Amino acid sequence: MASRPDRADLGAALFVLGLGGLAVWQTIAIPASPIYAQVGPKLVPWLVAGFLLALGGALTAAALRGGWSHDLPEVAEAAPANWRALGLLLAGLAANLVLIVPFGFTIAATAQFVLVAAAFGSRAHLRNLGIAFAVSLGAYTLFVQLLGVNIGAGLVEGLLFGSPE
Repeated sequence: MASRPDRADLGAALFVLGLGGLAVWQTIAIPASPIYAQVGPKLVPWLVAGFLLALGGALTAAALRGGWSHDLPEVAEAAPANWRALGLLLAGLAANLVLIVPFGFTIAATAQFVLVAAAFGSRAHLRNLGIAFAVSLGAYTLFVQLLGVNIGAGLVEGLLFGSPE
């Protein structure tokens, strides 16, 4: 017996398919370099794109058969949407986008970390700030100083490591 498609589940499935398509498009845009003989910078993006497309396809098939979310007890018992938390998550993403170019990775990622921690209910803002700064600076150091991948130098990075050349 065929069920009616679940519109909410179908919407989520199509969103995941869209993310997969976006990942494919952006992976194709990554410039190919003759430096890489076997494994290049496109491997992981292709794996992620393939996973998203496969997941989106499976979710679409399930949604067309009647959906999957009504079978999950945690979805049926879910609390109403927490708009404050969602707003803080979006503010964290926006902060990273707005701050990374003028102020650099460390400050942008620190702001994002603190806002996301607040969205998940943390009230220890000063502790979060310290942890975020240490983790962000550590990530910057790992990527730029050890791996040679520029992820956005700014004020803090310039003070600690000098101006990028």
